[in-house]
Amino acid sequence: MPSGQVIRVRSADEGVASATLRNGISKIQQELGVSEDFPPAVEAAAQAAAANPRLPDLDRTDLPFVTIDPASSMDLDQALHLERSGDGYTVRYAIADVAAFVEPGDPVDVEAHQRGESLYGADSKIPLHPKVLSEGAASLLPDQVRPALLWTIALDATGDGTSVHVERARVRSVAKLSYDGVQEMFDTDSFDGPYADSLRLLKEIGEKRQALEVARSGVNLPLPDQEIAIKGDQWRLEYRSLLPVEDWNAQLSLLTGFGAASLMVYAEIGVLRTLPPPDPRDIKRLHRTARALGLDWPAEQLYPDFIRTLDPTDPKQAAMVVACTRLLRGSGYAAFDGALPAQTEHSALASEYAHVTAPLRRLVDRYAGEVCVALCADQPVPEWVRTALPALPDTMRESGRRAGAYEGAILDLVEAGVLAPHVGETFPGVIVELDDRDEGRGTVTIQEPAVEAHVKGQSPLPLGTDVTVTLTEADVEARKVAFELR
Repeated sequence: MPSGQVIRVRSADEGVASATLRNGISKIQQELGVSEDFPPAVEAAAQAAAANPRLPDLDRTDLPFVTIDPASSMDLDQALHLERSGDGYTVRYAIADVAAFVEPGDPVDVEAHQRGESLYGADSKIPLHPKVLSEGAASLLPDQVRPALLWTIALDATGDGTSVHVERARVRSVAKLSYDGVQEMFDTDSFDGPYADSLRLLKEIGEKRQALEVARSGVNLPLPDQEIAIKGDQWRLEYRSLLPVEDWNAQLSLLTGFGAASLMVYAEIGVLRTLPPPDPRDIKRLHRTARALGLDWPAEQLYPDFIRTLDPTDPKQAAMVVACTRLLRGSGYAAFDGALPAQTEHSALASEYAHVTAPLRRLVDRYAGEVCVALCADQPVPEWVRTALPALPDTMRESGRRAGAYEGAILDLVEAGVLAPHVGETFPGVIVELDDRDEGRGTVTIQEPAVEAHVKGQSPLPLGTDVTVTLTEADVEARKVAFELR
């Protein structure tokens, strides 16, 4: 399975390939037992909730918030407003308030617990909540007054957080912006409108937060996304590098998650996103992989610093990025109400961290947000939150497994569709991983088309070596691709 995620279908038409993709995705959904449709009782409850939101008293519609997302997104969780404060900054991050619509134990809540999170792949989406909420009444759409959890975070001149507070407020986004559009604003210095002064600070704050990430040895894998171009009966799969503005924006989400974690750890109640430290054996294995790929990784250089040197547009370095994902395995959630769990830190982020910024798409964020609102108001955490906390890690573990299976199956489908016309042809590639049980089997990265697939040949396969492999199988129905090194 490739390292990236199929985030959208580009230049699609209604030819044979589009129909094959749709049919394949439908089959995957049936196999996994997932559907974008909701039971009638859930839809009815969502419709009623959408018509009667609980709006808070605090009105911050005076602030020109904006959202920044992929252009096609409608489930808008986050809106930002930035301003200078002395030699530092004030970050205001408005997060959709799902609890203003969903009551504990109501049909929408019960269904959300069964789903856990939204599933994405190749422009398909299995939403966590009915669209009347997630893409309508609860979404931070422009020119609409919405209930939100409003995070206010003070930063010093270096971009480091000095205080954090969250409260319920009414907000109004003044613009739905896209990553491409905002990047163009920075590239051409063409800011306009009531949000111009705020938006200009995104790069300044984002880059300072990136510098702090480096200083604390945080890991940020530069994994490229993928796009499918479809025309007639042909599929084409291409890597897409992330825009700088996407990382600047992500830094605000991380900042909020750090602030939320600090509140919950101090009060000894909440739910954290955790990742144990990497296994030293995996670090040694990655050093061997780097040597095999011909990449210089000095023994004294820490792996976060090495990862920052990698250029994912280079095939061998992209292969190294893929190999480094091994260090991020084992992530999970830790819920606590009293004593802190043994593992509180997210080792890749080199900090305690919580998911709070995507409640329209991820169940756990609603609960973590409610804990933080209560703590900042010096009020007891609601009993419905405390009751649900112990089961949340298992719920999210299962939804994460399902999300990975969904995304992986769609990527396998697309790879098979891209390669199906080329069975029997040869391709240049690089062996990037060996099977632990059989070194005559492994994984090969092909630059064109941009895929990663199983390969077999002599034992051991030449790890990190430029090879020419033959495509022996590309079965769209079975979603299976295989190469052979002869």
